This record gives sequence, C-alpha cells and structure tokens, in this order.
Amino acid sequence: MPAPFRVALSGDFKKADGSPTYPDFDLGPLTSAPNVEMAFLEPKNPLRAEQLEDFDALILLAHRFTQDSVPKSGRLAAVARFGVGYDTVDVPALSKAGIALVITPDGVRRPVAVSIITLMLALTGKLMIKDKLTREAAAGFAKRSDHMGVGLVGRTLGSVGIGNIGAEMFRMAKPFDMKFIAHDPFADRQVAAELGIELVSLEDVFRKADIVSVSCPLTSETHHLVNAERLGLMKPTAYFINTARGPIVDQKALTKVLQDRKIAGAGLDVLEQEPPDADDPILKLDNVILAPHALCWTDQCFAGNGAADVKAVLDIQKGLEPRGIVNRDVLKHPDWQRRLADFRKRYA
Repeated sequence: MPAPFRVALSGDFKKADGSPTYPDFDLGPLTSAPNVEMAFLEPKNPLRAEQLEDFDALILLAHRFTQDSVPKSGRLAAVARFGVGYDTVDVPALSKAGIALVITPDGVRRPVAVSIITLMLALTGKLMIKDKLTREAAAGFAKRSDHMGVGLVGRTLGSVGIGNIGAEMFRMAKPFDMKFIAHDPFADRQVAAELGIELVSLEDVFRKADIVSVSCPLTSETHHLVNAERLGLMKPTAYFINTARGPIVDQKALTKVLQDRKIAGAGLDVLEQEPPDADDPILKLDNVILAPHALCWTDQCFAGNGAADVKAVLDIQKGLEPRGIVNRDVLKHPDWQRRLADFRKRYA
C-alpha cells in the first residue's frame, strides 16, 4: 500500500467551533478517494511553510500564500484556489518551486455573470429607489413618476475583459437585445464574433457604453485601470459595474464621479479596501448599490468551486494535468514533472 496522497485545507474552511465555514463544499469525494488523506491546517494568515511540509496539495480559501509559505520539503505539488482570484497568492514563488496554481473558472463563471446581470437590472430598474419609495407608503407612491427606469433594448453593454466571466455575461444578456462592445488585449476573436461583440479600445468602452462592466483580473497592469480620466469619458446616463477586484478601480475617483452625479450610478460587489472603513464616503451615496464581495455567493457557486478543486487535486494524484492551471510555465519545471511521474507510478 503506497503512502497516502495528503491534501491540506486552509484553516479558514472551518469556523472557530469546528463546523464547516461553507457546508455546500462537499468533501465526500475527497474523503472517500482511495489513498487520500485530508487535514485542516491551523488558521494562520499568511500560511507558514512548516504547516505544509508533509502535504502534496493544498486547497486554499482566503488565507494568503506568500514566498514564506513555500515548504522546503519540495513535496507540495499544487495550490488549488477556491475561486478565480489569486491576488492573495505569490504566483512567482510557486512557479519557482515548481508548484502549480489552480483556479476554478467553471465554478464561478455563471454565478459571477448572474451577479453582473443582477446589478445591471437593479440599477436600470431603479430597484433600490423604488424599494425605498414603497416603504414610504402613500408619500413614496406619489413620487414614483420621478424615478423612471431605463429600458435595455438597443442600449450598449460594454465590458473590460471578455474571458471566462465576461463572455458568459454577454451570453446571458442576449435576450435583452443590446449592442455589445468590449476591450480585451487577450480576446478570443472567434468567441467575440460568435457572441456579436465589437472589440474596441478601452477608452471607447467607457465613451460608448450605457453600462460598463469590469471582468478582468487584478494585476500590476490593471491596478487603477479605471481611473478619473476613463470615468470622465462615460455618459452622464451610464452605469458602472465592478464584480472583479476593487483595486482595478481608483475608488476615490469613482466616489467623486458619483458624488458629482457625472454618471447615473454604480453597482459594486468589490471595493478597494475590504472591509471598508465605516466612514468611507462611498457608503453614504444613494446612487450606488453595494455588496460585500459576496453577490455571487450561492449554494451552487460554492458547491461548484469545491467540486472543481477536489477534482483538480484528485487529477494530480493520478499524475494528470488539472484544469485551470494559472502558471502554465510550471508544466516544464522538472520538480513538477518529477512529482507527477511519481504520482502516476504510485496511484494511477
């Protein structure tokens, strides 16, 4: 009997009382897999190298993984991130050590796209305002003609990014009979053509769209990609939506634009600082809809993310390349190749 393939889960997958943080994450396929041993780590943030010395794979929730988290044993083969964002992970440190970073695009594609559509409909339908008016009874009903919504037929939906989530958003928006534009330097032109998306410059997305949505990763290149200058290009009737990462947007600039009513409103599932300070001025505005980086959090989203991570680590145990590897350069690393060959020999 070979030694077990050991899988660690970051400590934030458990509450202080030992119960699961997210019960919809089904660990059954992992606990029932042959020659697999699973353990929860102590809730250290960032993770420490000594916690991971005796593990072959890590499923990571929100704790940070830094250069100092890389175990010295050389045993760890993969970090499977619960979701698609990986700004909490030192990717170069993983690549240098021959450790794969895996994300779960299939688990979040539809839930995040639904979140974008939810914000779009809530903003253009003036949902928050109409909810408030209704709670004012007769006085509110008397003011409802002052808050007409915006129809979507023929309007322009623009996206910064048309990868996994951005493309799904456009698929879901098809029945609204809108015009589609996007900017993405890495765009799959065939996908864009199939979805009827016109590829334009970044500035034209902000200039022409009636709804601008951000669906790109946070990198050094995209930090404050949405700045005062680009926000200043938007129509006064346009709406801005961000469900990606807060620091992609210069939040001070966005707050000023909203305060000055230079755009119609915004829907934000992410903020530059999370959680925000209680006196953050964006929290006081009535033309922005806010969510705590959790709008896509549903039973199906978390079940999907969990299933994707479990499949990834079990594929690795069999010596197979898992879906969703971010640092593709690791595939040529001798330590990665050695580990997979050893797993195939022991477990396949």
